[in-house]
Amino acid sequence: MARKNSNDNLFGFPGLFDDPILGSGDDSAELSKSGSLHGANEIMSGGIQLHQPSANLHPLGPVVVKPVPNKITFLSFGSGSSGNCAYIGDSTAGFLIDAGVDAKTVLEGLAANNIPVSNIKGICITHDHSDHMRFAYTLVRKHKHISIYCTPRAMNGILRRHNVSRRIKDYHTPIYKEIPFTIGNFTITAFEVMHDGSDNAGFYVQHDDRAFAIATDLGCISDRADHYMRQADYLMIESNYDLHMLMFGNYPEYLKSRIRNVNGHLDNKVTAEYLAKIYTPRLRYVFLCHLSRDNNTPEEAVGATRRALEEIGLKVGAGQNTPEDNAADIQVIALPRFDCSQLFSLRP
Repeated sequence: MARKNSNDNLFGFPGLFDDPILGSGDDSAELSKSGSLHGANEIMSGGIQLHQPSANLHPLGPVVVKPVPNKITFLSFGSGSSGNCAYIGDSTAGFLIDAGVDAKTVLEGLAANNIPVSNIKGICITHDHSDHMRFAYTLVRKHKHISIYCTPRAMNGILRRHNVSRRIKDYHTPIYKEIPFTIGNFTITAFEVMHDGSDNAGFYVQHDDRAFAIATDLGCISDRADHYMRQADYLMIESNYDLHMLMFGNYPEYLKSRIRNVNGHLDNKVTAEYLAKIYTPRLRYVFLCHLSRDNNTPEEAVGATRRALEEIGLKVGAGQNTPEDNAADIQVIALPRFDCSQLFSLRP
């Protein structure tokens, strides 16, 4: 069932939300042949020294022991101006990106996918708009092991703009753009994005030798956003509106202009062309987020990106783990606006 919109009127007029009220390397895993101990060959794997009798060596040479990467999983609880929240984690710990979806939905989504709340170590807030932070205090108040990670300016914006308890500061861990911090096995770097919040951030998330970039709510792709998104294996990027639907829709002209502004939102075509421009075989998953209810559809957003990628010769999958998808060069998924997505196990 779709949740009722509850956008805050942040500036005394509709905001940039689209629902205004109108009326790992092989060399580290190879056998070491540099010495032996009591007739045993030494195997180095993940920093642990193992001993294996010489008689068990493969006749054609040393056996390469490849470490199994800790699986990264991704889940979205909702994406759009009605509320944004997503989960990134591994088998031991994870964190939320934003907290604009009601806590009950988040907790039910975690439970349905067998993710214990104790695994959630933090909430990374991208900016201070209501659809990205309105349930942060509810979550941390009930689960006191969770910290809130955002810049000091973003926290000040939350306190200034919203009717939220000042006790939220007790759970705040300040972060700063371009300075990495860690949550569990993840190293996270906040970077500047162009939007009209108090201090808008994207996040570059590293885990082993893989990286996930998150850039939601941005009107254009700045140099710093481009720098991080080009390095990603997995990318969550805004594809907010179809230009024709926006221009011929019923939004007032001032709001259309604000959405199209460099501090507004991204057009499907801009997102699609950018993805085709930066594609390398490293990029495996693209999650299109923050689709407008009134000025976009999942079909329009995915179709624009699919066409742009197919024009450069790529086979595009839908992330459904079918044989056809598994044979594709890249997966493109539009995140649901109100509902939980499937749990994605992100393969390298």
